[in-house]
Amino acid sequence: MSQILATIGYKVHADNHSNSSAGTSRNLFVTDFPGDVTASQVETLREEVTAIIKASKPGDEALLVLQTGGGTVTGYGLAAAQLQRFKKHGMKLTICVEQVAASGGYMMTCVADKVIASPFAVLGSIGVISDQPNVYERLKTEGIEFQTVTAGKYKRTLTPTKKVTQEDIDKQKAELEDILTLFKGFVKENRPTLDIDAVATGETWFGEDALDRGLCDELRTVDDVLVDYVDEGYNVYQVRYDPIGLGSSPLSNLLPVGGNSDNSNGNKNGIIRGTVRWLVRNLLPTIKDEITKELNIESSSTSQVQERYMFRDPSNASNNVKLQG
Repeated sequence: MSQILATIGYKVHADNHSNSSAGTSRNLFVTDFPGDVTASQVETLREEVTAIIKASKPGDEALLVLQTGGGTVTGYGLAAAQLQRFKKHGMKLTICVEQVAASGGYMMTCVADKVIASPFAVLGSIGVISDQPNVYERLKTEGIEFQTVTAGKYKRTLTPTKKVTQEDIDKQKAELEDILTLFKGFVKENRPTLDIDAVATGETWFGEDALDRGLCDELRTVDDVLVDYVDEGYNVYQVRYDPIGLGSSPLSNLLPVGGNSDNSNGNKNGIIRGTVRWLVRNLLPTIKDEITKELNIESSSTSQVQERYMFRDPSNASNNVKLQG
């Protein structure tokens, strides 16, 4: 494995899958996005995109292997924006969908210059959903009443503890329709050949049907795609974001970073910094998880705004999260 990409503050490693000599032909930079409901992988994606752009030369291309059923509007909107950076830089982007690119996942997919899907991959689900439990009646039975004070007519509409009114439902529906309009406009702008009204129904389609509707351009596996790039003389690199020290052993983290190894003060400072870094990365998250488990508290890394509106495939059971107002 050769380190060919680097930016300040982190490393990006790349495996060379080509027999060609680097610098004598075009390069293909390959990365992946195994998305979750919050699109938490966008932090890794932004680093990889930056590194690829900085390392690329005219004629180089990028390929993203995508796998996600969608999630929050804000998370997947940012992920799609990261992919648009390739276009602004003049790089051709190919997205390969191995199993699913639904809802927010398709929002990312449509940015590509070429979309290649496996024969039974699922694409589509262009729609928006918001759901949450409501325990107002149960709380009322138990004699519990929540008092929420707001400023602004629509600061709170649907919440788990508030009595649902038709006005609340109408307001929520209007907001979802507005987001869907933005979603449809984004997809249409990036894939102008699509009959957007025919596919923006919240439905999903498998391989052949998705191809017939213009949601993808070709049905192939990513393996065959990469082999073709190699046969065409590309240097094919698998790009992986790896923060400095992340994934290494605790002992290696205790070693000084840079500087003169004969400098005892430098070694001492390096050991202190390394120890603190290792504690933060390894022990603190574990302690937090144990405390959370003991207190039976469900932790969440998303804000209420992120959780409220979702680009996701409702048929994907792993994405059926409880939303808060």
